[in-house]
Amino acid sequence: MADLALQRLRVGTMLALPAPILRALSGGQAMHVGGRTLDPRLQFLASQARRTPPPAGLEEARAAARELVALLGARLAPGVRVEALSVPGAAGEIDARAYRPQDQDPATPLMVFAHFGGGVIGDLDTCHAFCSLLAREARCAVLSIAYRLAPEHRFPAGLDDMLAAYHWASEEAEQFGAPAGRAAIGGDSMGGNFAAILCQELKRGGAPQPAMQLLIYPALDVAAEGGSMITYSEAWPLTAATMQWFMGQYLGPEDAPGDPRLSPVREPDVSGLAPAVIATAGFDPLLDQGEAYAKALQAAGVAVHYRRYDALAHAFTAMTGLVPAAEAACREIAALTRRALS
Repeated sequence: MADLALQRLRVGTMLALPAPILRALSGGQAMHVGGRTLDPRLQFLASQARRTPPPAGLEEARAAARELVALLGARLAPGVRVEALSVPGAAGEIDARAYRPQDQDPATPLMVFAHFGGGVIGDLDTCHAFCSLLAREARCAVLSIAYRLAPEHRFPAGLDDMLAAYHWASEEAEQFGAPAGRAAIGGDSMGGNFAAILCQELKRGGAPQPAMQLLIYPALDVAAEGGSMITYSEAWPLTAATMQWFMGQYLGPEDAPGDPRLSPVREPDVSGLAPAVIATAGFDPLLDQGEAYAKALQAAGVAVHYRRYDALAHAFTAMTGLVPAAEAACREIAALTRRALS
């Protein structure tokens, strides 16, 4: 713990340096790709990450993700109470955390949230700071779900857990101080994949839609190969190769990546889905997927608030402790969520 605190202090001190110095330490020039300029703090972090060998396997990848969150994440938002609990998953009880702000609006629906990680890495700590910020700024209860991970539990285990947790949360929302019988769904990256698919699954089954869907740099086309998957293929912290590795762990040999239950942007009819807040990062292989889905929803008559944060990179919800632009983006996303839920 002491080593981590010291490392965080060192990184924080470096990231506080003026932008020209950070760029000089990162190679001397601002990073321009695809008509966008990367935030100097993220450019510095990316340059440092490239000096470190990539994780050698699954457990190293999970450990690296935990270290990134611990290093760059913010502390719990003040005025938010956190409760650890278990909720029904598709194959038994799974862990969850409930976040309740002091000034919670009792008329605002509960938000059920799924963390990032390609369906392979990540845990409740991954989105701990962001869920607390979301709860405080949107004045809603947030329920974060520790869905099962691949390769121990391949598709559709994690998705099925989120569906089960969402149904339970909708029925039990009153215990979290929210209106009964209704909830919102959200997630970032693969969590956004789950949230989008869940809305489509509910529509297929003739069930009511969530109060809203919150999709942050979502993975919506796991079969994608062109566009931003090429332009930002070497972006940090998510590369196209890393995304391919995730899918190699997540999918079984019989799974078709183009199936809408894996790639919801490929669903031809997205009418009648829940109102959406969609946010993307400029330096992200998944950029095009969020933009394409926002346009498809809008064309189908779904209310959409879309934001693109050109200077940010994938996973910015976990960087709010040391990257001011990431914190500002997350606050805006929370404000948009508040507006959508109200």
